[in-house]
Amino acid sequence: MGRLFGTDGVRGLANRDLTAELALDLAVAAAHVLGSTGAFGDHRPRAVIGRDPRASGEFLSAATAAGLASAGVDVVNVGVLPTPAVAFLTGELGADLGVVLSASHNPMPDNGIKFFTRGGLKLDDVVEDAIEARLREPWDRPTGAAVGRITMDSGHAGEEYVEHLVSTISTRLDGLRIAVDCANGAASEVGPAALRAAGADVVVINASPDGRNINNLCGSTHPEQLQAAVVASGADLGVAFDGDADRCLAVDHTGVLVDGDQIMGILAVSMRDAGELAQDTLVATVMSNLGLRLAMNAAGITMIETGVGDRYVLEEMRLGGYSLGGEQSGHVIMGAHSTTGDGTLTALHLASRVAATGQKLSELASIVHRLPQVLINVRGVDRTRSASDEGLLAAVAAATTALGETGRVLLRSSGTEPLVRVMVEAASVEHAERIAGELADVVRVRLAL
Repeated sequence: MGRLFGTDGVRGLANRDLTAELALDLAVAAAHVLGSTGAFGDHRPRAVIGRDPRASGEFLSAATAAGLASAGVDVVNVGVLPTPAVAFLTGELGADLGVVLSASHNPMPDNGIKFFTRGGLKLDDVVEDAIEARLREPWDRPTGAAVGRITMDSGHAGEEYVEHLVSTISTRLDGLRIAVDCANGAASEVGPAALRAAGADVVVINASPDGRNINNLCGSTHPEQLQAAVVASGADLGVAFDGDADRCLAVDHTGVLVDGDQIMGILAVSMRDAGELAQDTLVATVMSNLGLRLAMNAAGITMIETGVGDRYVLEEMRLGGYSLGGEQSGHVIMGAHSTTGDGTLTALHLASRVAATGQKLSELASIVHRLPQVLINVRGVDRTRSASDEGLLAAVAAATTALGETGRVLLRSSGTEPLVRVMVEAASVEHAERIAGELADVVRVRLAL
């Protein structure tokens, strides 16, 4: 059996993989592990729980709250709010634990559970492993007044989160028309509310969640509706969130998509100009396009790469004291204001840069010239040998040398499937396709089962 926790909590088909029983047991185990490490101190612990609008989130959040309360943890249920809002509130309210029920950009039938510790920080791998190890262990249950209490937030949490977001920008958005696709997700209310509070004229689509329509052909994974809405409404730009609004992609006034790499490039230059980019450094994952690194080099900004997953970006940011990091997918972490990717925060700062410079988003994004990128998933191979097979490593080294500074090669093994991903960037699509195809053939031969 594989590890229960993935790169972003526990995720799977709701009521099949992620059941009410598992959610309750995870909550109990998390309370025990954090309690035993001293994370709760000597006071009565308190947790914040939030969720995205999926129908399954209703019973999963109830089960999670029940598990925590049964372990003696008081629970504040803030209802439907973005993942970064729960992280913020965990820190703002001085809670000992935060929990989000969400499967992010995944289809509606899926769901997930992720934990934040004090301050709104995601758990380390070692803590997640400890939680998994202590699932369903025998324990002495509190009774009487020692059991936890569950209270429902009256809506103030969302208002507090919006006020926090708006307070972080230096230039208001008055005069800008912004189209926003909320993916029928967790930011359907607070996303547009924050943009309006900052002065923008907001055109809203896909902000009517019914428990079933989250991420359904909309949001950051399906930006086509937003692209059309921007052009039709004459908006200056558009922003698209995913289901739990921890990521943001954008669209310029002509309907052209602006991805996470371009957004990071824009914000890195903006923060450098304002003296807010710590050590003039941007942290990104190995999946970011080489064009971002070249743009940052040209701007005098250092770029550090991490493994895939915003948690690893945040770990590197905290380790080095950096203030900006993120992923090509639109997870952008602004360390001065958030402990995780925050789509609404990203949208506000991106629009604020447009307002401050008077430039169109397309002009700002043009500093990042994305190199053609080809990705081939090679299935049915032994992924465990991808980092040690000498013949494969030699082929990768030869391709890397041939590409020089105008391209790169990346091999990544799937964490769950017999699959190796071959990614090649080059000056032309044809060149990238040829090298990727050749390397994929080498993978099939060298790693054959």
